Amino acid sequence: MIRMLLQDMLADLGHTLAGEAGGIEEAMTLAKQSEFDLAILDVNLNGQPISPVVEVLVARGLPFVFATGYGQRGVPKPYRTTPTLQKPFQSDALAKAIEAAAATIRN
Repeated sequence: MIRMLLQDMLADLGHTLAGEAGGIEEAMTLAKQSEFDLAILDVNLNGQPISPVVEVLVARGLPFVFATGYGQRGVPKPYRTTPTLQKPFQSDALAKAIEAAAATIRN
């Protein structure tokens, strides 16, 4: 349900969903092999920390946004300055987070 809502928000903002993952292994494969402009990452994916996926994205130079119900304290310490969405979030917060993440790569 959340994925469908996120997909609708992205479409409303003019973005296309390139892929989605329900587990770490699937997310790792997408992070390593897929072409996309930005990733939106839940801090915990089925109870597993997202850190390995983050490391792949950093190595590839791809921007990302965290989504979490835990607030900034739920984000891995090295990445606490990364744009973060507090769940539940609205479309305007998503748009701001996407712009902030994209700006980190441009700078």
